[in-house]
Amino acid sequence: MTPARVLGLALVAGLALVTGCTAEPAPVPPRDRDVPAGGFRLVAFDSCPEALQQLKTAAKAYVGPWGFGPNGDIRTFAGAEQAAGPATAMRTDAAPKAAAPGYSGTNTHEAGADEPDLVKTDGKRIVTVQHGKLYVVDPATRQLTGELKLAPGADGFRGGEDSLLLHGDRALVLLGDGWAGMGKPAIRGGDARTADAPTPDGIIGPRLIMVDLSDAPKIIGEYRIDGNLVDARQVGSTVRVVVRSAPRLDFPHPQRATEEQRTAANREIIDNATLDDWLPRYEVTSGGRTSAGRVGCERISRPAAYSGTSLVTMLSFNLGAATLGAGDPVSMIADGDTVYSNGPRLYVANDQRWRVLPMLRARNVAPDPKDETTDIYQFDISGAGAPRYVADASVPGWLINQYAMSEWDGHLRVATTSGRTWGDKPNSTSSVHVLRADGRTLTHVGKVTGLGKGERIYAVRFVGGTGYVVTFRQTDPLYTVDLRDPGAPKVTGELKINGYSAYLHPAGEGRLLGVGQEASAQGRVQGTQLSLFDVSDPTKPTRLAQYHVKQGHSEAEFDPHAFLYWPAERLVVVPLTVYGKGLPSNVAVALRADDGGFTEVGTIDHTPGTGRPEDLTPIRRSLVIDGVLWTVSAGGLKATSLSTMTTLGWLRTA
Repeated sequence: MTPARVLGLALVAGLALVTGCTAEPAPVPPRDRDVPAGGFRLVAFDSCPEALQQLKTAAKAYVGPWGFGPNGDIRTFAGAEQAAGPATAMRTDAAPKAAAPGYSGTNTHEAGADEPDLVKTDGKRIVTVQHGKLYVVDPATRQLTGELKLAPGADGFRGGEDSLLLHGDRALVLLGDGWAGMGKPAIRGGDARTADAPTPDGIIGPRLIMVDLSDAPKIIGEYRIDGNLVDARQVGSTVRVVVRSAPRLDFPHPQRATEEQRTAANREIIDNATLDDWLPRYEVTSGGRTSAGRVGCERISRPAAYSGTSLVTMLSFNLGAATLGAGDPVSMIADGDTVYSNGPRLYVANDQRWRVLPMLRARNVAPDPKDETTDIYQFDISGAGAPRYVADASVPGWLINQYAMSEWDGHLRVATTSGRTWGDKPNSTSSVHVLRADGRTLTHVGKVTGLGKGERIYAVRFVGGTGYVVTFRQTDPLYTVDLRDPGAPKVTGELKINGYSAYLHPAGEGRLLGVGQEASAQGRVQGTQLSLFDVSDPTKPTRLAQYHVKQGHSEAEFDPHAFLYWPAERLVVVPLTVYGKGLPSNVAVALRADDGGFTEVGTIDHTPGTGRPEDLTPIRRSLVIDGVLWTVSAGGLKATSLSTMTTLGWLRTA
């Protein structure tokens, strides 16, 4: 991810240079006069011809000489600036509890809203996906009890992260596509590519596979849809999958044409498009039979203003059913980068920078701070049926990840950064917005602004009525924000230390764990650091302890699923890659965290000791089952005694 982040920062910085030429005013997003402003803005089209006409009108306003943005979609690269910080996603209100006595589950944002990950356990079995294969492990006997190849050719590199969800004897495997799971879209406008091979009908997108685990694992259903996987959430046996798709339009790039000629040609292509070019196609396989379909235009709704360049589709699957079915799709003409759910409700947020900035850049128009907004759509998923749209709202700025949102006591809290974060004179600032979520509308009721001037958010965690926000450029202010009065949120405390926390984790009453990077006084990062904060007095947050690994990096810094906290023993486990002379070392470090500091309990590695680069297998995940610490890598699973830190078993999967 690091190279993509560096490239993203460079490209985003380049946007700031496009300020001199203003050959034509920025196009105004077309407004749908049939959709009322405010309140319930998401409505369906009256007919399919109307849907096609309005999609064309909207898309033509956004298309430029390079399609829907330079090189198709600037977000494919520039979105890395958003992800350059800490976490791909983050979660909220109270310290996650063990999923059941004796074992840990996936580190999720909200209890009761499970998230897909590369390994799952119910305490009786461990299920993981590696190299396009599914493996089942019996933790009691420490034996591999099942192995299943998920799809022909799936063991090759496809560019995406595979993950799964678990319910009883069923697993739903989500085979990734390109940037799947990271909130990144496919390149659009004739450049759409993923490493997954298309189906015979040309569908390019994520593959969802239902697996029966009751005996030897076997596939009992398969689903494929156009687009990119954004994220998924599971409540009970019901799984909601969010997919983003783009119109399948082939925009040529003639070398000798002017930009005006290219734009005109692209608009003509849109004029000649059909509704099929926008509607996502899907394919369902069950019982040896395959059926195909598309999302109907009657299932598509639109907000008052939209670009016509992307659709977000929510699919619903019941893991207790005999088959996957068609997913009961619900689509909206919008974008979606971030998914947050507290169980009864699901929110889809989209960062408007990536809708507006490519368009402005293509026309040599300087960006305006008002273009930095995030749209948020709220859905009711409390029932087993399709998600029901409830309300939407916009907030200024952009989100770092899903942990920047949290619903508590009938209010949605949202932390954002606005302004330029690069250059010699950054003007960025961060805020926390509070919106009343009454089941009918999302209404702004309060905000606190001015956090981290010249910096950006690196981590957010909401715990009950308190918010914790980390911003960083050279030093790390950890802000505590009192949100108990939604109409008058306020900053109550601030702690400045070198470095930053990229992920924050509640660790009991008045304690907060952070994992990120140590840094010099000039802001130069110096290796992974873990911090234990005392936040019992919100006016005076302090750091009780620090653990620093020079030249270290941890996946937990950008993916909280890699972080394990076992409250029973105050045990913290994080994967580490340490760079130095020669080949990097890959370990998981286990620490006991208490007010006396961090005590290293032990380290675990999955390296056979051959010294060959191909044998360097970074540990990705860790979990606890009945006093045994299991660590997972692309090479296999290792069982380690929690009490003695001695190896109990090794199961190779590579």
